[in-house]
Amino acid sequence: MSDAFAEPFEQHRNLLFAVAYRMLGTAADAEDAVQDAWLRWSAGDRSGVADPKAYLVRITTNVALDRLRSAQVRRETYVGPWLPEPMLTSPDVAEDAELSESVSMAMLVVLETLSPLERAVFVLKEVFGYPFAEIAQALDRSEASVRQLGTRARKHVEARRPRFEAGGAERRAATERFFEAVVGGDVNRLMEVLAPDVALWSDGGGKVRAPRRAIFGAGKVARFFAGIGGQPYQGIDPADMRIRRVDLNGGPAVIVDGPNGPISAVAADVDADGRVQAIHLVANPDKLRALAEGRHLPL
Repeated sequence: MSDAFAEPFEQHRNLLFAVAYRMLGTAADAEDAVQDAWLRWSAGDRSGVADPKAYLVRITTNVALDRLRSAQVRRETYVGPWLPEPMLTSPDVAEDAELSESVSMAMLVVLETLSPLERAVFVLKEVFGYPFAEIAQALDRSEASVRQLGTRARKHVEARRPRFEAGGAERRAATERFFEAVVGGDVNRLMEVLAPDVALWSDGGGKVRAPRRAIFGAGKVARFFAGIGGQPYQGIDPADMRIRRVDLNGGPAVIVDGPNGPISAVAADVDADGRVQAIHLVANPDKLRALAEGRHLPL
């Protein structure tokens, strides 16, 4: 393949991955979608392509749509809550409220409730700022129908969008207090940092031990974390675990490492009072590969 054909694809690879990740929710699926887009780009007739970027986004979006439709069927039988695959982000992303929200675990969970077409329109319009006319062309639909999809998706997301008012510094300080309380295993201290109506979602995918239903309320969530503190997990003794403070999906989080790599990742969202409102815990080994590889989400 000549550089003339490969260069446009490589130039926009990060954009294509960013679109696919927000469409699909996992790094593995996003990378597969980008690879499929490359195969179509390299094998297709590009003589009439005036705008490679728009053409590649169109290919990637439609590939992601096909994959999302299949994924949604599989996720109907998923064991326990389905959560997105976490990815590393740089600390400065957390300071950009709009950007950090667009890749947050909470937002990606909300996007799961949209239809595939609604999700495609929302991602392209609300996140990447594409005009409806271009989106209509990419999806091979009328502009009027795309506008309707966009309006419906925006209203749906607004109604379910999590309202976490804490700023970047306050959120970081609050999550640090939460993680310290978790490590200490002190129920009373945990109760102080958790919002009364806090919710915990855990994703083990049926492959490792994890709650198969969401846990609601400060008391229950505090007892859960106090109960697992100091206990072996996946055959690994706590003395052989290491906790790393990192940024995942635009916010502060921790990765728990075992001798052979990550065994879980925990992200927390903070309310206006500086208390943890929502917690997402990912332990499914299939969703920890990007963290094991140290891959950052391209933004």
